[in-house]
Amino acid sequence: MTEGTILVNKKILVTGATGFIGSSLVKKLASTDDEVFILVRKSSDLTSLSDVLHKVHLVYGDITDRASLDSALPGIDLVYHSAGLTYMGDKKNALLYKINVDGTRNILEASSAAGVKRVVHVSSITAVGIAFDKKPVDESVIWNFHAISLEYARTKHLSEIEVANAIKRGLDCVIVNPAFVFGAGDINFNAGRIIKDIYNKRLPFYPLGGICVVDVEIVADTIITAMEKGKTGERYILGGENVSYKQLADTISRITGAPKVNYPLPFWAARILKSALDLYKNKNRISKLFNMSMFRVASHFLYFDSSKATRELNMQYQSHEHSIRNAYEWYRERNMLN
Repeated sequence: MTEGTILVNKKILVTGATGFIGSSLVKKLASTDDEVFILVRKSSDLTSLSDVLHKVHLVYGDITDRASLDSALPGIDLVYHSAGLTYMGDKKNALLYKINVDGTRNILEASSAAGVKRVVHVSSITAVGIAFDKKPVDESVIWNFHAISLEYARTKHLSEIEVANAIKRGLDCVIVNPAFVFGAGDINFNAGRIIKDIYNKRLPFYPLGGICVVDVEIVADTIITAMEKGKTGERYILGGENVSYKQLADTISRITGAPKVNYPLPFWAARILKSALDLYKNKNRISKLFNMSMFRVASHFLYFDSSKATRELNMQYQSHEHSIRNAYEWYRERNMLN
């Protein structure tokens, strides 16, 4: 499949379909005339897809099981690979590599063997880099996340190397790198954890870095456009507004009515505080976001320039406040914040 080629009544397979981005993507694909297949495990929780299960085909398999992919992919035209393990810590290094690197290699090799016409690989901004001088970086930056030693980032970087190798072998692939994704449907509280914790007064301080915020609806729409219009071998940062964690916390407080988060916490002080809190019996009163790997990342600036996706994929823009409000109202309607 070349850029601009349109297939009619396509057969599409989505990995990671039960995840936050994956489920939003599947819902949009299910509203088209295409035939949508989702790769799930027998143990997968399908709650996030309950509204569209009657419109999609379940295919049982696992990206870490190559044989299951060889059974799932024949006849498939297009693959959206959004499966992956997101874990900010150092206790699951082997599993991160198995899912994010080996799993990506498996889906790419199986796609090649099955004659899949194009794969969109859903990567991460951690595979792009850090804006050490606060100036937003674009797709051309040399990967520099090794400076803070985060295994998740390393495996996402390595997964993109697997994509590059697959392209050299003749597979048509495009990479998208979503930023910090908020919005409706985040049932597992990925980015939404910070909303829940500020709402419940479990995050009394904020890190000194910043993040690029984007709405899940924009991400899903742009991933679909990347399949249609993205250039082979190119990567596209899917981001929006760059905000400091102070700005983000203030926005969440304003929208949810929670007290403002007033205390800045440098990383050096966070390490001391964490050691003290580890002795604290009632740890549930402190946010799960307060682990050292995550806080170290949050002490840097993950600011990104998304103009390439805006220019080539017609990606839309919304303020971070819009995305926070969408997520908060979705949680509130379902009584999920307490």
